[in-house]
Amino acid sequence: MASQTYKLFCMGNPLLDVQVTNGEELLKKYDLKANDAILAEEKHTPIYDELVKNYKVTYVAGGASQNAARGAAYVLPPNSVVFTGCVGDDVLADQLRAANELAGLRQVYQVKQGEKTGACAVVLTGHDRSLVTTLRAAEMFDLSHLSSPAVAPLVDAAEFFYVEGFFLTHGTASVLELSKKASTLSKVFALNLSAPFIPQFFSAQLQSVLPYCDIIIANESEAEAYAAASGLPDKTDLAAIARAIAISPKANASRPRTVIFTHGAESTVMVSGAEPDSPKVFKVTPIPSGEIVDTNGAGDAFAGGFLGAFVAGKSLDDCVEVGHKMGAMCVKLIGPQFPFPKVSVL
Repeated sequence: MASQTYKLFCMGNPLLDVQVTNGEELLKKYDLKANDAILAEEKHTPIYDELVKNYKVTYVAGGASQNAARGAAYVLPPNSVVFTGCVGDDVLADQLRAANELAGLRQVYQVKQGEKTGACAVVLTGHDRSLVTTLRAAEMFDLSHLSSPAVAPLVDAAEFFYVEGFFLTHGTASVLELSKKASTLSKVFALNLSAPFIPQFFSAQLQSVLPYCDIIIANESEAEAYAAASGLPDKTDLAAIARAIAISPKANASRPRTVIFTHGAESTVMVSGAEPDSPKVFKVTPIPSGEIVDTNGAGDAFAGGFLGAFVAGKSLDDCVEVGHKMGAMCVKLIGPQFPFPKVSVL
């Protein structure tokens, strides 16, 4: 199997999403915000059993980077994308493998015997989603897995890398391993900020990786959290925040850093370190409210579309538009999924 190589190598927390609708009471009970992503604290522990017991649950393959990897695989020819992360030896991991196979995504999981695969409670209220994650096996990922016989050749052969910001809560050494290697070899490394709490509470880890990042993707609330954590003067001007990140120090100066901020149905902003004072703004075609099923995974769908188009050699402008198309398809389905038979978006 190792003789097969993949252009895009993704790493993140593999999670099974446990999704429910009409979760207003859950927001109150567990002190959750309507549009947020957090790691479960002790007070949130009962939510997983409560969802299954009291609500109609939909199980969907999740995990931010894995979602984006499936999105990129949807866009690209077969055998283009591979994903790694840590799972348990349980039926949840089997469900993730099945979803990946359907999407044409190869995975090289690290499997922790006797551990449970991570899960994410997805509480939907209207068009908002609140994510509560229990990482379980996902946070047991070992740096040594990247140099294992099954994975090392895939890392060496890849030309593009993508990692979720969530991985910085436990796996910064692994992120640095990949990002430094990519930077040294002038390969492309992309990072998603993933959630406001990453720049808020894991700023040191984020700043340690940033010099090796060629592409940064985030939404408006993550961008604003970055601005607040970094002491930027304007906490709400997305173009100004993107500029600050784009021109921050970079190890491989030969490739300017590109920063992309999505903003739901509002315009997407892109700033290149090559032209930091010339932000590009891309309008989003609004989707009628009645056609939106849920927004869980929409940002990951954008990232997957953007990455897939980038790997396919499209211009940055085209990459944003493909990201928009993928996001639009995702919100019309339950969770981070895409229509089959495949719709061509390139």
